[in-house]
Amino acid sequence: MSPRSTVVEARRTRARIIDRSVALASVDGLEGLTIGRLAGDLGLSKAGVLGHFGTKEALQLATLERASALFTALVWDPASAAQPGLRRLRAVCQNWIDYLDHAREVFPGGCLFTTASIEFDAHDGPVRRTVARLLMVWRRRLAGEVRLAVEAGELPADTDPEQVVHELTGIYLALNQALQLLRDPFAATRTRRALDRLLPVLAD
Repeated sequence: MSPRSTVVEARRTRARIIDRSVALASVDGLEGLTIGRLAGDLGLSKAGVLGHFGTKEALQLATLERASALFTALVWDPASAAQPGLRRLRAVCQNWIDYLDHAREVFPGGCLFTTASIEFDAHDGPVRRTVARLLMVWRRRLAGEVRLAVEAGELPADTDPEQVVHELTGIYLALNQALQLLRDPFAATRTRRALDRLLPVLAD
């Protein structure tokens, strides 16, 4: 096998490990990730898994970054071509519902970031800081769309973007809980009603 083929295969194996880690962490949490479980699930040796990351913490950090990229691909990217401001924000919000309600192949246990934020909110260290950073990036992106909506006259001039984002976050935390813990079949419908109260619907 050529050196180039070896590098390509190593990258593929690393990607397989991380994708499996995302799925497991959404169910068992980042602390629930074990080298033995990953090795067994993927047909690899423990040394083969550990060799790609070195430490469990490095694996956790790589898992968070991959989960963030998947979340962006599922929630933000499909809405990116919509008109900036309220229309794009509402499209993002609809994709966010779909992500929580249907993305079971990728996140079988629901929102990994909700799980991680609860798991690490009372801790310090690189994992907690990464969770907080990624969530703040998302909040800033949402707040940016709210500001664009205000500038376009789609929302009142005195709208506080940070307050809107705070309320949106609460709505989606409630949705994740209703879906995962309560198995509420009306969770998505209730979420859309809450969004309609917070964000006006623009006429096409």
